[in-house]
Amino acid sequence: MYSKLTLTSAWYLLGAGIIASTCLVGNVAAKDHQVNVSVQVSRQGLDLSQPADAQKFYTRLKNAAWLVCTRGTRADLVPSDDLRGCYEKSLADAVRSAQTPLLTQLWLASHTLQEAAARGIDASAQFAAK
Repeated sequence: MYSKLTLTSAWYLLGAGIIASTCLVGNVAAKDHQVNVSVQVSRQGLDLSQPADAQKFYTRLKNAAWLVCTRGTRADLVPSDDLRGCYEKSLADAVRSAQTPLLTQLWLASHTLQEAAARGIDASAQFAAK
């Protein structure tokens, strides 16, 4: 009777040990895992062909880029090691994906053509329109 109890307890201890070691391995893996965070920015109520509305939307994009790179909705709650780089990449990605000439123009007001090329932003449409 006592040997059966000991054997059963040993299985419980072994199971608990496996669960504990699995949790520790998971934490180590999670520590080094890159987390991508995104924020949806609404265009609702804005006509992006109008300069004033494009400026409002660009401001929203800048705020969202700053949010995801700093305190925002980061799953690991640790700010990026390179805040400025994260912000610039996030903003450029948003401008590029929007494919709106006025947003590109606003972005180019504070960035070079070399930065645009490096970020995949097509600035040629800006010069064709002039």
